Amino acid sequence: MGERMTGDTTRSDIEPTVEVNLDVHVAHSARMYDFYLGGTTNFAPDREAAAHALAVFPWARSAARANRAFMHRSTRALAEAGIRQFLDIGTGIPTSPNLHEIAQRIAPQSRVVYADNDPIVLTHAQHLLHSAPEGRTAYVHADVREPESVLSAARELLDFSRPIALSLNAILHFVPDTAATGAHRLVEAFKAELPPGSALVVSHATQDFAPEDIARVEQVYANAGTPVQARTREEFARLFSGWELLDPGVAATPRWRPDETSAAEPVADAEAACYGAVALRR
Repeated sequence: MGERMTGDTTRSDIEPTVEVNLDVHVAHSARMYDFYLGGTTNFAPDREAAAHALAVFPWARSAARANRAFMHRSTRALAEAGIRQFLDIGTGIPTSPNLHEIAQRIAPQSRVVYADNDPIVLTHAQHLLHSAPEGRTAYVHADVREPESVLSAARELLDFSRPIALSLNAILHFVPDTAATGAHRLVEAFKAELPPGSALVVSHATQDFAPEDIARVEQVYANAGTPVQARTREEFARLFSGWELLDPGVAATPRWRPDETSAAEPVADAEAACYGAVALRR
């Protein structure tokens, strides 16, 4: 089972209970993403690899911001629709506002479980544990490629007889089809355990808008030791098989229910290079 930590507004001195072994000499996708977002939790190899990615895809920062904004809007939409439990896998380095902050602004009683297998996220987990007093948050140190481990730990905080929003933002393109368990099998394993009324939220890199640029980005990440597989609209849509897509269906992340912030910071589809969608289990 993954290592679990829970917290609330009164508990901020959480100490990791698993060994943290950070290899700061090798680029890491989460720290590269942090760099794109303007964060400070990154090191020279991360910045070097990110610079290579920016050289072949100058819009990487815009893509990261568009993905983050999609997470905010989709979480807000589901909280407004009445969902009060969230499971966020592939959390990444905390950048406020985090998912629980968005959900608990609308429904303070919301419960949120974060899961990630990156040791550096574990060292920052306390930032994910400042829940509203009425709600709860937890962090699980576990791998998306091990659904049973993630789900077992999540059951300690979430009620699997009630709707849960499963968030898989910008994580599945790091699960290539050559992996022992491909992305579609993983998603089906998670979907099978979620009750009616639950939601699936996914954002995913695609080559559809700028195929040559994305092929070069894939090579940059491969050279940094992180295989990436962008997927087509058809491959992406198949992740939601059997569930009902919410309007507007599959869309480039900036086009999924844009708001006034989206209009103020417009991002073209080719710059976002990601699809986003939300579906419900009826």
